[in-house]
Amino acid sequence: MGNLVWHEYARYVSLTATVYTIWSAFWGMLYRKFIFDFVNGIVRSPGGVQPAPSDGIFISIIVKAPIVQILSMVLAIGILAFEYPVPFLKNTAIHRSFPVRIILLLLQTFFAILYYQGTNGAIYSFIAALCYTRAQLKGETMAEAKDNKGRGGRA
Repeated sequence: MGNLVWHEYARYVSLTATVYTIWSAFWGMLYRKFIFDFVNGIVRSPGGVQPAPSDGIFISIIVKAPIVQILSMVLAIGILAFEYPVPFLKNTAIHRSFPVRIILLLLQTFFAILYYQGTNGAIYSFIAALCYTRAQLKGETMAEAKDNKGRGGRA
């Protein structure tokens, strides 16, 4: 049995969470729902749960104008470009930095948990952030991809 390379596992979970968050932000713009509307809400007979007046700020930035969904989608596209990576980020110090990835994933978790469709993406992003934290605590490093180029037919 081999050892688990935590940052590789975290990268795959992060890519999955990020694609899921982009997809959920798209659907969150079409079907706007504030996830925590049930906390102080009033149950109406024909209409379900009506959010409390104290939740007005969340209603205005999630339901009336999809600001949180747009921020979540932009951040997720940035993380996807960072994780995949785009060519101008390859082999840079910021691309190999675990703390930057952890902070971006926690920020994605914060934005995605606020709207109904983003809860699964938020959970996956949090798991990826925990895996990157574990990789950093174990002392793992990302190698510069000098020797990772194609070998021209050799396996």
